[in-house]
Amino acid sequence: MPLCLLAGCQADHISFLDPAGPIAALQLHWFGLLVGGLVLVILPVLIGVPFCLWHYRASNRRAAFRPDWDFALPLEFLVWGFPAIVVIAFSLLVWGPERRYSPDRAIHDEPAMTIDVVALNWKWLFIYPDAHVASLDHLVLPQGREVMFRLTSDATMQSFLIPSLGSQIYAMAGMVTRLHLLADRPGRYLGENTQFNGMGFQDQKFAVDVVPSDHFEQWLSQARTSTLHLDPGTYDILRHQETGRQSAQALLHDPKAAMPSFSDVPEHFFHDIVSRYDASMTVDSAPHTPG
Repeated sequence: MPLCLLAGCQADHISFLDPAGPIAALQLHWFGLLVGGLVLVILPVLIGVPFCLWHYRASNRRAAFRPDWDFALPLEFLVWGFPAIVVIAFSLLVWGPERRYSPDRAIHDEPAMTIDVVALNWKWLFIYPDAHVASLDHLVLPQGREVMFRLTSDATMQSFLIPSLGSQIYAMAGMVTRLHLLADRPGRYLGENTQFNGMGFQDQKFAVDVVPSDHFEQWLSQARTSTLHLDPGTYDILRHQETGRQSAQALLHDPKAAMPSFSDVPEHFFHDIVSRYDASMTVDSAPHTPG
């Protein structure tokens, strides 16, 4: 019943209630179990309180009056013991699988594709280091292939989330977080920043397109032909505190410009952003923050 009520809050492809990958599917599974456990804990209260109010009403002369009563073991167990057992049981059940699917752990044994993510105010820059291309507020993923995201921020702390793929993790300046995801269903999904970081926060969303592998290679080839190069001048424009749409308009000089792609991305571009906050820091040595 609670899941049915929550389903009314869901639009297409914007919630883990409509999973498009194994991590979101696992989260939905545990969400159902935890909601069921909470119902078992709350149900006695929802039934017991109205029953007590009805049974011990002033007009019920048959209700026992016990002014010296102070303890009943069955009642104490119902109030404290049963909820404690439920919490312990779920803790033991969740501990194993949740550790296995920790954000910085690989999902499968096959090598994952790396995508570097830079959080800016109020936009996301996605860098494909192996292809030397990048995109602004538009993430393209190959269907069925695991992706390892390396995330940092060149502005305020932000929170990266693609609800339909699962997991949420923070991006902070001078630090690198890692997130492993896999999309097994093609489509367009919502990505967003869930950490308030200023008045442009409400617009810091991005499209996530999951496409077959051949379409993904076509997109990479098209991105390599972009006339926009991710050089220091272009990046200075991106660092301005404005939305991705406004940055695209400034770069392309077109009020109706779509989210741009960038070619000729320098090999150490992501590393240079991370090390800007500490010259001795590298991507591999940068402190990891918890998700």
